[in-house]
Amino acid sequence: MPMFCYQCQEALKNTGCDGAAGACGKTGHISAAMDQLISDVKEMAAAAKAARAVGVRDKEADRLLVDALFTTITNVSFDDLGVAALGDKVRAKARRLAATAGECVTAGPVGVMAEPDADIRSLKELITCGIKGMAAYYYHAAALNYHDQSLVDFMNDTLAELLHRPPLARFLDLAMETGRQAVAVMALLDKANTTTYGNPEITRINIGVRPAPGILISGHDLKDLQQLLEQTAGTGVDVYTHGEMLPAHCYPAFKMFPHLAGNYGNAWWLQPSEFESFNGPIIMTTNCLTPVRTSYARRLFTTGVVACPDVAHIPDNPRGGIKDFSSVISLAKTCPPPQAIETGHIVAGFGHHQILALADKILPAIKSGTIKRFVVMAGCDGRSPARNYYTQVARDLPRDVVILTAGCAKYRYNKLDLGDIGGIPRVLDAGQCNDSYSLALVALKLKEILGLSDINDLPISFDIAWYEQKAVTVLLALLYLGVKNIRLGPTLPAFLSVNVARTLTRQFGLLPIGDPSGDIAAMLN
Repeated sequence: MPMFCYQCQEALKNTGCDGAAGACGKTGHISAAMDQLISDVKEMAAAAKAARAVGVRDKEADRLLVDALFTTITNVSFDDLGVAALGDKVRAKARRLAATAGECVTAGPVGVMAEPDADIRSLKELITCGIKGMAAYYYHAAALNYHDQSLVDFMNDTLAELLHRPPLARFLDLAMETGRQAVAVMALLDKANTTTYGNPEITRINIGVRPAPGILISGHDLKDLQQLLEQTAGTGVDVYTHGEMLPAHCYPAFKMFPHLAGNYGNAWWLQPSEFESFNGPIIMTTNCLTPVRTSYARRLFTTGVVACPDVAHIPDNPRGGIKDFSSVISLAKTCPPPQAIETGHIVAGFGHHQILALADKILPAIKSGTIKRFVVMAGCDGRSPARNYYTQVARDLPRDVVILTAGCAKYRYNKLDLGDIGGIPRVLDAGQCNDSYSLALVALKLKEILGLSDINDLPISFDIAWYEQKAVTVLLALLYLGVKNIRLGPTLPAFLSVNVARTLTRQFGLLPIGDPSGDIAAMLN
C-alpha cells in the first residue's frame, strides 16, 4: 500500500515518504491506519466539543484523544492492527458523543494530501504536529496524576476546527495559540516531574557497565522507570537508562536506588547496535523505537502506547496503575551482563531550578564578559550525516560560549571535553526534550534580572535540531514566547510550504542551518 507522510525530519528528499515504507520503518499499511486514526480523532474532537456544549464531559474520550495522538508520533507504533483497533474505539466514542449532543458525526478527509491548498495543508500539519507533541507531554503528566482540562479542551477544539477551512490568518493565530498551550503543557509536566521526584541536581552519570545482569530502559516515561526500580530492588539486577531516559539520574528520588547503574549508549537511532551489545532485556516506554532486529527481538519489551508485532508488551494495570515487570526481571537473570561500549562519566542536571541556583556565578560571568554568549542547541538527534553540524558547532564555539541543551540532540557533543568557565560546565544539560521549558524559563528570568525588555536582547542564540513532532511543539512554544532568529536543522520541516516558510522567516526570523563556521559567526554577532 503506498503512503505519503512528511511529519518527521527524515521525510524522503525533504518532500515526503511516498513508497511502500517510510524512512522511519513504518509500512504503507501502518501509515494508512494512522491517517485514518487522525481523521477519526478530529471527528471525535468535534463530537466532544458538541457534547461539552450541552454539559457532557467524557474522561474516556479525553484519554483516547491523548493516546491516539501519541500513537501517531514517529517511531511509536509499528502495529497496523493495533492502530486500526484504536481507531475503532475512537469512532465508536465519536458516535456516542455525537448522539449525546444531538449531532451527526461528519467524516473528514483522510491523509494530509486530501487538502488541495498547499498553504492550508502546511498550516494544518504544523498545528497537528504541535498538538501531537502536546499530547505526548500530557500523557506523561497524566501518568503522574497531573491533569489540566483546559489543555485537553484546547486539543479537542483545535482539532475540530481543523476539519474545516477557516481563513489563512486564523491558522496563523491557531499556530501561536498552540505555542501558548505548549508552554502550559510543558509547565504541567515539569511540575509533575519535580513534585514527584524532586528538582534535578548536578550529577555525574556513569556511562560504563557493572558485572551484574541488567535491564535497559529507554524512552521518556519516568513512572515506568520508578516502578521498574522498585520491582528490581534486591534482585541482583541492575537498571541502565538509554537515550532520553538519561536525565532520570539527576532526580533525587531515583538516586535512592543503588542499582540504577548508569546510562548505556547514546541517542535513539543507534539502538540496533547498542541493544545487541547490551545483552539483557530492553524496555521501550515511549517513542524512539526503530524497526526491531531479530538478534534482540526476544529481549525487547514495549509498554504504554509503544507497539510492535511479535514483541512482548507490558500492559497497564487498570486496577492500580502498577505494571508487572516480573517477566522482564526473570529474563534479565538469565542474561550475561552488558558489554562495555565506553567508560567514564557525563554531567547533567541543569534544569531551571539548578541553573538559577548558580545565578551568583553566572550573572557576574555575563557582566564581566567571561561568558560572552549562550547557544541553545536543544532538540532531537537523528540518522542524517548532516547532523554532524552540531558536533562541529560545539567544537568550534569560542571557549567563552556556554551551550544550553535538552533532548537527545546533546549526544552529538555531550561527551566531548569542552571544559568549563570558572567552574561552570560549557554544556548545561537541562534534561529531556520537554525540559526545553527549563531553558525558556532561564531565558525569561535572565531577561528580568538584567532589566531587558525583549528576550532577544539576551546574549542567547538558538540553534535547534529537530526530528519528530514534539520538537515542533517546542518550536511553536519558543515562537509564542517571542524568540526570534532561531536556526532549525538539519532541514526545515517538509510540511512547511514555500509561503508558510517565508511567513515564519519574515515574522520570526526562522532560518535553516548553514555552514558551521558561518552560523557561529552570525550567532556571535
